[in-house]
Amino acid sequence: MQQGRAQRGALNEPIPGIFMIFGLFRKRNHNQIIVVRQYDVLTSMARQPGFYTDYDVPDTVMGRFELLSVVMILFFRRTRSSETSGQELAQEIVDAFFEDIDYSIRELGIGDNSVPKRMKKLAGMFYGRLESYAAAMDGNDRTALAVALQRNIYPKAGEGAPPMTGLADWMMTAEAHLAGVTETEIATGSATLPQPSQIDDAVPHAGKDAP
Repeated sequence: MQQGRAQRGALNEPIPGIFMIFGLFRKRNHNQIIVVRQYDVLTSMARQPGFYTDYDVPDTVMGRFELLSVVMILFFRRTRSSETSGQELAQEIVDAFFEDIDYSIRELGIGDNSVPKRMKKLAGMFYGRLESYAAAMDGNDRTALAVALQRNIYPKAGEGAPPMTGLADWMMTAEAHLAGVTETEIATGSATLPQPSQIDDAVPHAGKDAP
């Protein structure tokens, strides 16, 4: 087993690194129950084994970062049409995401002097993905979305990278699901996303069911 990879079957359990629970955030913001509730829902979705076993997301620290970024972006896009409170909630959740990453980097033993530079790079990666995924999804272009996912998740794999069509299909379906989430669910931190296994039943997975 490669170093840094979690054992199969352990993806529903708390994972060190990217999926550390932001305890410091909770302590400083004891009234942010809604933020904590929604953040937990989103991070739990990004732990679902199906993404790593069937959707070609690598089971690595960066693979988890990429998938959690996808989940955050989907939620961020849903709340752009919400009232001010919903937009503020989304921003607080994204802020918690980066605080979590900062904490995790320090827990991994990265020197304090290197953390700001790494955080700046990761923030740039996140917002770059937000822009590229949004362009493809706004145009309902699944092919462009799959290409963007492939480029970001497998930056060094070249032509040997998985096509990422399964994850692109899930993102489009998840966005449609989120469009049906009520403002009350947003306001209470109760928005959900569809399980990846549900998409497997409806969408042929490239390389497996495709002719």
